[in-house]
Amino acid sequence: MMRAILTKKKLVLSNAHRFISITNLSRCISTLILAEHESGSIKPQTVSTVVAANHLGESSSVSLLLAGSGSSLQEAASQAASCHPSVSEVLVADSDRFEYPLAEPWAKLVDFVRQQRDYSHILASSSSFGKNILPRVAALLDVSPVTDVVKILGSNEFIRPIYAGNALCRVRYTGAGPCVLTIRTTSFPVTPITESKKATISQIDLSKFKEDAVSRSRYVGQSTQDTERPDLGSARVVITGGRALKSVENFKMIEKLAEKLGGAVGATRAAVDAGYVPNDLQVGQTGKIVAPELYMAFGVSGAIQHLAGIKDSKVIVAVNKDADAPIFQVADYGLVGDLFEVIPELLEKLPEKK
Repeated sequence: MMRAILTKKKLVLSNAHRFISITNLSRCISTLILAEHESGSIKPQTVSTVVAANHLGESSSVSLLLAGSGSSLQEAASQAASCHPSVSEVLVADSDRFEYPLAEPWAKLVDFVRQQRDYSHILASSSSFGKNILPRVAALLDVSPVTDVVKILGSNEFIRPIYAGNALCRVRYTGAGPCVLTIRTTSFPVTPITESKKATISQIDLSKFKEDAVSRSRYVGQSTQDTERPDLGSARVVITGGRALKSVENFKMIEKLAEKLGGAVGATRAAVDAGYVPNDLQVGQTGKIVAPELYMAFGVSGAIQHLAGIKDSKVIVAVNKDADAPIFQVADYGLVGDLFEVIPELLEKLPEKK
C-alpha cells in the first residue's frame, strides 16, 4: 500500500511539473500575423486579427509580416506600425517576387521567417488571402491548421463553427509545431484606440530566400469594382439581393438603396450564379462572412449556407413574398411583401446621402 501511495504522489508531482511547463510556455507566446494591404493601407481584417492574437496570452508578442514591392509597401508598413498598440514589430519583405499574393512564394516566405524567429503561432484572417496561403504554410510545416476561429480560450484552445455554423466545436491543439490559425475577423471587433505607439519596422534579408524552381501557379489578373461603397467584409450596413431580383437591371435597385444608406452590396450564391453580380459580392459560407450593424435581405430565401455568413449581424431585416421563407426565422424584422414594391418605396422615402 505504501508503494501505491508513493507512486500516486510521484504521478501528482509529474502532472504538476507538466502544468508549470505549459504555463511558462503560454507566457512566452510569439505570434506572426500575415498582413493584408492594398494601395498603401492595411486592411481592417488584419487589425481584427491582431485583436484576436491578444487573446492567446497576456504577454504575447505580435509581429506583422508584409510582403510586396514598391512605395505602397513601405506606406503600408508605416501604417501597420501604428495600427494597434499590441504590434511590437513589423517585418517587411520587399521584392518583385511578392508583387502578387500567390500562395507559393508567400508560404515559402512564412516558413523562411519562422525558421529565423521560431514563432509559436501563425495567424491570418479567414479571407481569400488567408485561406489561400495558410493551408500551404501548414503543409510546409507539417501541422494541422485550425480554421475559422471565432473564439480563443487560451494559447491552444479555440472555438470554431461546424455544420454550416449550426454548431460550435471546441478544439485543442496538441501539435509540436507552431499553431496555424485562420481568424473569422467579424468575431473580433476593433475598439477605438487611444494609446499611441509605433512598432519597429525591420526589413527582411532575402539574400538566402529560395523559391521553388517550378511554380505551379501564375498571376493572371485582378479585377476590382470602381465604387465608393465600403468594403463588404467590414461595412456597417449591408444590402443583399437574391435570385428573386430576376435580372442585372433589377439588381441596380439594390445598389441604389446601398448608396442611399451608405452601405455595401451583397448577393446570394444563386444571384451570383445567375450572373447578376460578380462573385466577390457573395455572402455566405462559401462567400464572405459579414457582421454589420444592419443587414437587409431582399428576395433572399435563407439557405443554411447563406445564414451561416450573416448570423453575427446586429440587426437583420428581411423582405420576401414567401411567409415561410427560412430567412424570417433569424430576422429581427420581417416584411412579407413584393420587393419590387418595397424597394422603390424605400428609395422614395429615404433622404439622399449627404
